[in-house]
Amino acid sequence: MAADPTVLDDIDREILRVLERDGRIGWQQLGPKVGLSPNAAAERVKRLERRGVIERFTVQVDPVALGRNLEALVFVKMVPDVDREPFETFVAQHEAVDDAVHLTGMHDYVLRVHCFHAGELDDLLMGMKRDLKVADSETRIILRRVD
Repeated sequence: MAADPTVLDDIDREILRVLERDGRIGWQQLGPKVGLSPNAAAERVKRLERRGVIERFTVQVDPVALGRNLEALVFVKMVPDVDREPFETFVAQHEAVDDAVHLTGMHDYVLRVHCFHAGELDDLLMGMKRDLKVADSETRIILRRVD
């Protein structure tokens, strides 16, 4: 069910901003932050969930805290006319791959990965080329985040 962004009011948008920063905030804290009672805030959140605006609540794990200190973007070009399902299944399940998107342009995908070390990144790249019909890849090491 697609959400219609025109029906969100300022309070809904503020609720979303607060929840994006802290999805574990309690109703007692959320209500005052958005100018509502705790019960009214809870009802708004439930309505946003029913409408599909809020898809789910998740935990965001810090890969660096797990020792995965090497972060990189991997731009992938597939062999033409290949079945992409094995590649997409692989990247969806691989623990080093944080995110993968299908692109337009000269590359087919870009992956955001966190690896323990350069050897793990090399194994990932070589394995994709060997086993998953990746024709070429271009890797950029992330030096720091600009937040």
